[in-house]
Amino acid sequence: MTDIVEKLSKKIDEWRREAKVLLEKGHDKILSEVTVAQAYGGMRGIRTLICDTSRVPQDEGLIIRGMHLNKLVDKTPEEIYFLLLTGDLPTDEELNQFSLELKKRKNVPNYVWDVLKAMPKDSHPMAMLGTAILVMQKESVFAEKYDSGLKKEDYWKATLEDALNIVAKIPAIAAGIYRLRFNKGEIILPDPEMDWTGDYVHMLGINTKSEDFKDLMRLYLVAHCDHEGGNVSALTTQTINSALSDLYYSLSGGFNGLAGPLHGLANQESLKWILEIIEKFGGTPTNEQLKDIVWETLNSGKVIPGYGHAVLRVTDPRFDAFLSFGKKHFPNDPVFLTVSRLFDIVPVELKKVEKIKNPWPNVDAASGSLLYYYGLKEFSYYTVVFAVSRSLGLAAQAVVNRAMLFPIIRPKSVTTRFVKDLVS
Repeated sequence: MTDIVEKLSKKIDEWRREAKVLLEKGHDKILSEVTVAQAYGGMRGIRTLICDTSRVPQDEGLIIRGMHLNKLVDKTPEEIYFLLLTGDLPTDEELNQFSLELKKRKNVPNYVWDVLKAMPKDSHPMAMLGTAILVMQKESVFAEKYDSGLKKEDYWKATLEDALNIVAKIPAIAAGIYRLRFNKGEIILPDPEMDWTGDYVHMLGINTKSEDFKDLMRLYLVAHCDHEGGNVSALTTQTINSALSDLYYSLSGGFNGLAGPLHGLANQESLKWILEIIEKFGGTPTNEQLKDIVWETLNSGKVIPGYGHAVLRVTDPRFDAFLSFGKKHFPNDPVFLTVSRLFDIVPVELKKVEKIKNPWPNVDAASGSLLYYYGLKEFSYYTVVFAVSRSLGLAAQAVVNRAMLFPIIRPKSVTTRFVKDLVS
């Protein structure tokens, strides 16, 4: 634990000095102006948060700590977690020590399995995940040290302990949920020698001899790790944590937001649509047939699943990474081939619709088809895999926010009467 704490201590001193200077020099600078449309539109586009772990420029896609995703697709989740926390990719020695730190924290308390086994057999996997994280709250180092009089300057150290403990355990919890919820047999316990991705694949117990599945999961866990601070799961996690609720409370709440149809369910909705198309045509449709399906969908008042994004105005680089993976490993699989052909057709057709600002695919247009190919076909579980990955960014954001001594998040609301008076 000493290495990561020492590195972060030096970084945090620099970050705090920088923030102090910025506040002194620019305290009255305007970051954003708020319109009535934004207030009624979910605060979209309003600049009101600081998030240094990642940013998503609309014309570039995900950038993690200043590094474009396309430069990180060959990295491991351990490397990405270290990068999110510190701002630097680890050296070989740092990575070795950091990986050992996670490995020794893998084991899940037995009472977690007791609680999960006691839940209704048809519980949603995300409800099980949120419950498992929340029931471990008694393990919180932050809660214990805060009650003992922890100094504000050291909140981040206790939060880091919680962040490492949760992230280390979450693959085992997620894999256990998969096996319990879908009757896959006994829970497979963590292997103390395996890396984060390899152990997750091992504990899922999916019957595939292909090493490619591990490579896919590594890519998936890297690609979904973080996405700024304003999405539902990130904002929810950090709002709860800003009240000094520990990371067990905070992450459980954030995952509840991730479970929503407008946030974490998009990949399974996209895959369902593709499977329906394949069933309709008895296999991968031709380009002309797919073009007809696109317009049939649009004319019925529906959107094309997996296309468009709240922020991006280009093809999601995460989609590019998954498309490349599929083309390399199973280009002629009927499901993936449909995904690939849709990419050639949908943007061209959507550009013909004047009101559509972004005709390009997001990550969800491809990710589900890859999981499906390797035998992970339980759609309701897909968001759990998303959550395993996103735990990296959410936990890192919490550590950084506590290190920066950020206050409780408390925006101001106005009434409809206030807006009426303003407009009139």
